[in-house]
Amino acid sequence: MSALSIRGLAKEYVRGKPVLRDVSLDVAAAGITAIIGPSGTGKSTLIRCINRLIDPTAGEILFEDQDLARLSGRALRLARRRIGMVFQEYNLVERLTVMENVLSGRLGYVSAWTAWRRTFPEADVARAFHLLERVGLADFARRRADELSGGQRQRVGIARALMQAPGLLLADEPTSSLDPKTSVEIMELMRDLAAESGVPVIVNIHQVDLARRFAGRMVGMSGGRIVYDGAPEGLGNAELKAIYGGESWLSP
Repeated sequence: MSALSIRGLAKEYVRGKPVLRDVSLDVAAAGITAIIGPSGTGKSTLIRCINRLIDPTAGEILFEDQDLARLSGRALRLARRRIGMVFQEYNLVERLTVMENVLSGRLGYVSAWTAWRRTFPEADVARAFHLLERVGLADFARRRADELSGGQRQRVGIARALMQAPGLLLADEPTSSLDPKTSVEIMELMRDLAAESGVPVIVNIHQVDLARRFAGRMVGMSGGRIVYDGAPEGLGNAELKAIYGGESWLSP
C-alpha cells in the first residue's frame, strides 16, 4: 500500500526551464525513502511540491484520497496538517520556549483563540512532554529555542513535526548543517520515532553514506528526473555516475 503517489509531476519557475520533469513515484506506508542527487537537480523542489510550499506546474500528488496539487484554501490547510516537515534551518520561533515550539505542531488543530493564548489541551501538552523525552530534551522544555545548539534545534523540529500526528514526514536536508556524529543521531531519531508512530519518511539528503545507512529505498535524481529507484545495495559506481556525473570523485 502506498502512502503517497506522485504522477507526472513537473515544476517550472521560469517558463521553458523545468526543474522537475515528469516525476512519478510511489512511497510505501512505512520506512525511509532517501532522495539523493547533485545540487540544483530538484530534490528540495520535489519535497516542497509535496507539501505545497510551492505549487507544481503539472501532475498529481495523491495523499489520503486527495490530489494535493488541486487543493486550495481550507481544504489544503486541513490536508497539510497531516504532513510533518523537518527543515534544514530548523524554522523554530527563536523567542519561544522549546515546549511552545513543539506545541506549535498542533496549531492546525486548535482555534485561533487557543493558539493566541497558548492554552493547549492537556493531552497535547502530555504528548509534547513525551516527544521531548524521546528526543532527549525534556530538561530543556522551558528554555528558549535560541539557547539551543543546532542538533538540539533539529530534535525540537522532529518533535514538532510529529506533534502534528502526520501521515507522512518530509525532511529537507535535515543534517546538512550538523557534524557527522549529530547527523547520525538525528537520522536515528527520525527512523525510530517515525517507526513508532507508523509514519513513512521522505528525506532529501546529500550524504550518500548516511542515506544508505538509514534508508530502505534510494531515489536518485539528475536533471529533474528520477534516474535510480531501488535498494541501497543496488547503488553502485555506475548508478552514482548516472546521478552525479563524472568519475574522479568515485571511490577507487
